Amino acid sequence: MTQTEVTPWDAADYLETKADRVAYLEAALEDGWPPVVALALQDIARAQGITNFNQASVLAADETLDFDAVLRIAGELGLQLAAMQK
Repeated sequence: MTQTEVTPWDAADYLETKADRVAYLEAALEDGWPPVVALALQDIARAQGITNFNQASVLAADETLDFDAVLRIAGELGLQLAAMQK
């Protein structure tokens, strides 16, 4: 049997520019599932070198992320949410 070699993949490694981070957060918001948004915010924080980001601010994947938290965390990361028409 042939063994497959697996290497770790971290989204934060690919969020090099502000445009990358914005597109990533937009995709997470389009998904509409709070845990996806929470994980995206964590990845963005790590991509920006924020290793001591308040983990209590970004909830675990099995918890609910309220809109206040999304706005606050996005602001801390230098991001702003905007609406657009479909």
